[in-house]
Amino acid sequence: MAAKTIYIAGLGLIGGSLALGIKRGHPDYRVLGYNRSDKSREIALERGIVDEATSDFAAFAPLADVIILCVPIKQTMELIEVLAGLDLKQNVIITDAGSTKLDIVRMAEIHLSPEKVQFVGSHPMAGSHKSGAIAADVNLFENAYYIFTPTALSDSGTIAELKDILSGLHARFIEIDAEEHDRVTSQISHFPHILASSLMEQAAHYADDHEMTRHFAAGGFRDMTRIAESEPGMWTSILLTNRQSVLERISDFKDRLDQVAAYIEQGDELAIWDYFNFGRQARKDMEIHKRGGVDSFYELFVDVPDEEDVILHILELLRGTSLVNIRINEENREDITGILQISFKTAKDLDYAYNKISKETDYPVFTK
Repeated sequence: MAAKTIYIAGLGLIGGSLALGIKRGHPDYRVLGYNRSDKSREIALERGIVDEATSDFAAFAPLADVIILCVPIKQTMELIEVLAGLDLKQNVIITDAGSTKLDIVRMAEIHLSPEKVQFVGSHPMAGSHKSGAIAADVNLFENAYYIFTPTALSDSGTIAELKDILSGLHARFIEIDAEEHDRVTSQISHFPHILASSLMEQAAHYADDHEMTRHFAAGGFRDMTRIAESEPGMWTSILLTNRQSVLERISDFKDRLDQVAAYIEQGDELAIWDYFNFGRQARKDMEIHKRGGVDSFYELFVDVPDEEDVILHILELLRGTSLVNIRINEENREDITGILQISFKTAKDLDYAYNKISKETDYPVFTK
């Protein structure tokens, strides 16, 4: 396809990583960026993430063949209204990166003209414990699900064109109805965040009277509550734009808790065994990436590309250190990137590994 001008609104982790991936797949494309923060714009320009950047969203929109909205959900819907009043290129493609889709799609279908604009809802299911333009990573979406939700303003040709534009991301593209997307993600993404935060709230209050709760909480509890550290503003917007599906999941979960409580009250050993066995088998059937729940206070995270022998090379660098655990987070790379997570027994080994990998490779390395 002919060289295009891509306009990315929001130069944080997602927007910056999208820009890098587009440039990798189409080095001849012109990539423009919008961000209100001076610092993010400066970093994006210094790193070559974008060719030009502005703090005035309307300034670059008329120049674009493709506009990608990588801002919070509420701001995405506000920018759709702004775009409706601008003189855009004929048949410009507009898409977004929001974690909920139905409200955004409805907003686009109400305000954007089908004679002038093509709109596709999008949800790249990747993220990180890092944020901002400084964290942008060309490999962020590698092998991650990248979901498209068709609209009344799009057709198969629109999505095919987007797949070509985004080919440098090396993502796994999939199409799904916007309403079904929100139903599915309410179960496997949105409700789990509520559950993780509820567990942390419960444990924090319980620890007021039972101090050792703070010391014993590790392993399985750590893994179940990791996502409670997610950014509150983002998750507030997600819940409020998917409220019905989320409320249904909460109600359903309450019923399931009541049922297992009844089993315990009744001393129904067989029912309790069946309860745990069903959960175990269901997890196996879902083919969720298995990982050990090993306790460690010294953890290293390495962003690695999906290439042969990468992990072997890193492990060779760590000869002589005492590893507790190693795993990849996670198979579909939702919430955090496909990060190699390595746990050590001592702070000394952690420091050695951080310095060694940073020196011998160009992979981003982080501690937490």
